[in-house]
Amino acid sequence: MTPNAPSLWRSDFPIPAQDGHKYHRGHARVVGSERYTGATRLASEACSRIGAGLVTVWNESQADLYRVTLPADLMVADHNLADLRGVSTVLAGPGGLSESQGEAVLSAYPSASYVLDADAIRFHTKVASNPCVVTPHEGEFERFFSPLEGNREGAAQSAAMRSNCVIVLKGARTLVCAPNGDVVTNATASPYLAKAGTGDVLAGLIAGLVTQGMPAFSAACAGVWLHGQASERIGPGLIPQDLMGEIRPLLRDLLA
Repeated sequence: MTPNAPSLWRSDFPIPAQDGHKYHRGHARVVGSERYTGATRLASEACSRIGAGLVTVWNESQADLYRVTLPADLMVADHNLADLRGVSTVLAGPGGLSESQGEAVLSAYPSASYVLDADAIRFHTKVASNPCVVTPHEGEFERFFSPLEGNREGAAQSAAMRSNCVIVLKGARTLVCAPNGDVVTNATASPYLAKAGTGDVLAGLIAGLVTQGMPAFSAACAGVWLHGQASERIGPGLIPQDLMGEIRPLLRDLLA
């Protein structure tokens, strides 16, 4: 296993061109949760903060709620998915994903990259030919892949190779596993990350990097590293929203 560090993925990290515009930085579609709307709000804000050019939250029944509560730079759509073209990445799962939402997104964006979190991970077999990152905690991993049985690293590596997905197995020592068998371990993170909503932020960071064209494995490693570093800077008293404020100084230091 390789320790996670910027030297592994810095050359892939997206840097906007001086003459670029928002469409060069990609368009992410976040599937809005019907019930746990806060999770969607955390994930979509993180996706925008890390640099995605456009972020649109899609939900047919809760669109007005999202319009009131999301940051002003985020768009909201309540219409047919096919009406919005140019989506490069789909983020689904923060707050939950219904069967009808999942099927609608898969049919509308068959060639998009996918970041699947929480119960949306159940759709990973349907996007196995696309760039795909899944972000399970250990319970979700055992539900959707296989028992860990005391061999966390081996089980995650094997599942990534079988599924053709990049697997981010979250925990005190998060693992990032690639379909080719590479495994990166991330040991720098605050224990105060063990709180509802922090995983939604992580999924959003990874999705925002993939949206900008970063390869899925590098994006997952970078997102995990930034997430962990931000948590260490905050320390005690951390709530998920605090992570957003640490991304800017971390990016400034990283890209200096």
